[in-house]
Parts: sequence; C-alpha cells; structure tokens
Amino acid sequence: MPLGDLTVGDGELLAVRETEHGDELVAVPLTGSPGLRTITSHHAFLSAPRPGPNLLAWSAWSERDMPWDSCELWVASYSSHGHIENPIKVAGGRGESAVEPRWGPDGTLYFVSDRGGWWNLYRWDGRDVEAVAPLPGECAAEPWELGYASYDFLDDGRIVVAVQEGPRHRLVVIDRAGSIRPVDLPYTSIKPYLAALGTTVALIGSSPTAAPQVALVHLADDSPRVEVLAKSEHAELSEASVSTPTELRVQAADGREVLALVYPPTGSAVDWRAPVIIRAHPGPTASSLLRLDWQAQFFTSRGFAVVDVDYLGSTGYGRAFRESLYGRWGLDDVADCTAVAIHLLEAGRAIPGRLFIRGASAGGYTALHAVAKDGPFAAATAVSAIVDPDRWAETVPRFQRAHAQRLRGGAGQVRAAAVRRPVLFIHGTADDVAVVDDVQALADQMTARGAPHQLLLLPDVGHYVATSVEAGTALQAELAHYRAVMAAPATGEGQNVASGN
Repeated sequence: MPLGDLTVGDGELLAVRETEHGDELVAVPLTGSPGLRTITSHHAFLSAPRPGPNLLAWSAWSERDMPWDSCELWVASYSSHGHIENPIKVAGGRGESAVEPRWGPDGTLYFVSDRGGWWNLYRWDGRDVEAVAPLPGECAAEPWELGYASYDFLDDGRIVVAVQEGPRHRLVVIDRAGSIRPVDLPYTSIKPYLAALGTTVALIGSSPTAAPQVALVHLADDSPRVEVLAKSEHAELSEASVSTPTELRVQAADGREVLALVYPPTGSAVDWRAPVIIRAHPGPTASSLLRLDWQAQFFTSRGFAVVDVDYLGSTGYGRAFRESLYGRWGLDDVADCTAVAIHLLEAGRAIPGRLFIRGASAGGYTALHAVAKDGPFAAATAVSAIVDPDRWAETVPRFQRAHAQRLRGGAGQVRAAAVRRPVLFIHGTADDVAVVDDVQALADQMTARGAPHQLLLLPDVGHYVATSVEAGTALQAELAHYRAVMAAPATGEGQNVASGN
C-alpha cells in the first residue's frame, strides 16, 4: 500500500498509509531492524502526523466529508516504543476544518482553522485554543494534497504565513504580539510549501510575468531581500511579450460579487475588442490565481481574450462562499460565468457569436451546462469533464466521493438533448477521476441527434490533461474548434477525432 505525508519522528519515519479499510498512521525505524508498525488507524482519512514534545498531532476526517468541510485535529502521547495513548480532540468537527498542524519552537501546537469563516492561524497550549492573528484571508490552501506547509516559524519568534485573498497571495509576518506585517515581494502566487530556517523562508513564487521560482526571502530586518535560487529558462518576461490580467468585478443575479481575471489579446490596445474564452476552473474549490498561465498566453497570442472566473465555490473568499455551491452545482457556477460574459458583451469587449466557455473536470461540467441553455456562449470545450454527478459519485476515487455527494443536486446530468451549441470534448482514456465512458456516452447521444461536437480521446492520459505530453495536441484542437465555430457557427455534425490527427 502507498505511503504519503512523510515526517521524521522520534527515531522513525512517520507516514500515512492507505488500506482497503481506511487510513493508518505508520512508523518505519530509521536505524536498526527494518519493519513497519501501525500507530493508529481510522476507518476513513488521516493526514499530517506531526511529532512534538512526547506528543503526536494529526488530522482526521470522515468518509462523509472533504477535509475543507469538516476536519478534526487530534493529539496523543507518543514515543517510538509503542502506540499512542490518551488521544484528545483539540479542534475541528462538524462545520470546522482544522488543518496543517505544526509544533512551534516553544512546544505549542499551531494549526489553521476556519471556525471564524476564514482559514486563520490558531494555537493550543495544552488547555485552551486561541486565535493568533485574525484576518480576512485564507492562511491555508484547500487540502487536495498531503504535506502542505502554508506557514513556518522564524527563530526570532515570528511566524511567516502565505495568505490567499481572492486570486492573489501575499506573504505576511506575524510577531509575538499578533501584529501582522506584509512582506513586499515580486510574487502574486505562492505555493503552500514554505520552509523557514533562521530568519529566512524558502518559497515557490510566481507572478503574471514570472514562471514559478524557488527563492529565499531574508527577513532579518525591515527591508526583505529576495534571493532567487532556481527559475525556468523563460521565468521572467516583459509585459509586452505576454498578456497580463486585470481584475474585473461583476454583480451576479442574486447580487453577489463575482471576480474574474481578464487577459486581453497580447499587445492589444486599452480599448480592445476580441473573441473571448471564459474559463471555469476545476475543483470547483480551486481559484483563478494571479500567475503566469501558458495556456492563457497560447490563446491571447492568437488574438483571443481569456477570462478566468472565480465562481461560487472557489477558494479565497471564505468558508461560506466555498460551500454555497453544494446542491447548486451546474446552476450558480453557470450563472456567475454567464454574468461575466454578458458584462463583457455589454461593455463592447466580447464579440457576439465569438464568445466561448471552457472548463476542465468540475469546470467542464460547468461549461457543458452553460451551453445546455440559452445564453451568450457560441460553443464550449469540456476537458476531462464530469457529465453525471450521480454516476460520478459512484466511480470517483474514495477521497473525492464525499465531494461528489455534496455537490450534486443542482443541475443534474448533462443531457445531449439539452446541449444547444457545438462542443469539443477532450478526455484521457486513463482518467480514473472522471471516467471516459460517461463522455463517450454523451458524445454518442449527440451523434445520434446530429448535434455538432468533436471528441478528442488522448490514449493513456489521465485526468490532468494540462500536465500530459498531449497538452499541445489538446490546445491545438481547442483553437481549431473556436476558429471553426467563428467561420461557420451554424454547421458541424457530430464526429470523433483520434489523438494526433
């Protein structure tokens, strides 16, 4: 069985192991006889084994929840000679997500909880829990993966934290008194992998004109210094060579505000007017981060504008916003994308008949429902799309099963009879998150109805098409799809397209 979330404990390596019956925290000796022992087990999910002074902290959540819905933080006595003893729950439970436990230098347990509506930093002294520095931002990433580190400790008693506020991240330093000081950095996106040593923190940062860089931020005085350790060949680009986004805020139908990032065509004038691609991000708990996006640049360099929408359900806007899409999936997300599209039409930016929507995974479901009703979109692209929430709840890997259960109940299954615009489906045949059979069945139904569509199957590609070697093939197919619709928007019979043709 696979091991993950590796942590060095008291002379042994601690890890999470997935089994047929749930998760286990296990220990492997670093010296002496090899072997593996189980520290504790849980019928559902475990993460973040973090050893402290004769104690062990970890997170746990049930099969009915995702860790951003309800996640508990536990602590127990621990040594390398036996099992844990006298476990107690410190935080978390119904309506609270407590994640990323870490022991401070003074033996205090820190963690991030959204009990106040935002993921903020808290600490436990063995008796009481208190907020460290409340702020209206997310001090943790949505925990899709193990091993996140959104904060760390400097040796002078300060804490460095990566905070997400809407589409952008910033780095802040919290002093002993709880005062928050922002750090001026050239980055607007910071990955949740901070590592501090002394008064320096290592991070992975990027911006709309800089690909991800590994950098050291020296914080010994009031003038932070950034030392770049590693960057890609094309890490820094001028604003003239790429399209840099601006933030757009639009009122949705019920009065809520929707934020979008607008990438104009590369090199365009201030008053640009162009074909527009609205993008619905995956997740749907992801967000439209302010960083260099090569897929967006692919289209903006070819005369398109690209618009990323942080629709209801996105991370970066607090717990209430994130969970409000439950039971409304395929409805409110579609309404938010549509509101942004209509705003761009009314503002004279988008061209009627040349306004498209695309999405991947959960965003693919959004894109399909957007063209399953009258609206402003001339066509859709659905990458690794979820088609039927009920079936998805049965086929999705066990980690995501609770997510599927909570999201469904809104628009329901995408039906061929409802789709009113041409669609390009792009799907990997090895996708184990959204199985290809569902998309193939929908495409077959559209073929039977004579509905215009294309199906591009990528052999042996999994759920994450954008990171596969076939990503270029997918982008070229998407570009050809939009150009074909612009040239002859009323034509097109259902057809299949083999990879590489």
